[in-house]
Amino acid sequence: MTPARKKRLTLISLIFATFAAAVALLLYAMQNDLNHYYSLEQIAVHAAPLDQPGIRVGGMVEEKSLQREGDSLTVHFRITDYRHPPLDVRYTGILPDLFREKQGVIARGTLRADGEFQADEILAKHDENYMPPELKADLERSGYQHQSQQQP
Repeated sequence: MTPARKKRLTLISLIFATFAAAVALLLYAMQNDLNHYYSLEQIAVHAAPLDQPGIRVGGMVEEKSLQREGDSLTVHFRITDYRHPPLDVRYTGILPDLFREKQGVIARGTLRADGEFQADEILAKHDENYMPPELKADLERSGYQHQSQQQP
């Protein structure tokens, strides 16, 4: 092997190793920023991790489940997919204007060991026909039909 060829091979190997290290560091850094979505079915069979921040769950806000804690910004409510046990959600903060019972929501936060979901963020759908794709798929699997999809 000539010295020029050996130098080129070393340079290519160094570039490849640097690129591989950069990709590995990027993936490692992003690992904590990923928001994993879990359905209520997965939560019911204990497939969702406990005490891991940043997971998302979705469902319809159960009717007559919304309760406020005195004069604070803390609320409790349940979300359901109409097939699996509802999930108790606790949230402290200002709820979105479009949040209401019998409407779809996505909550981001932590599933605690006691079975309650501590939400850091609540996302509500923005109009009558929109529903987050993950929630829509979960509800379709459960056989639920939204009012706009029901036959007259």
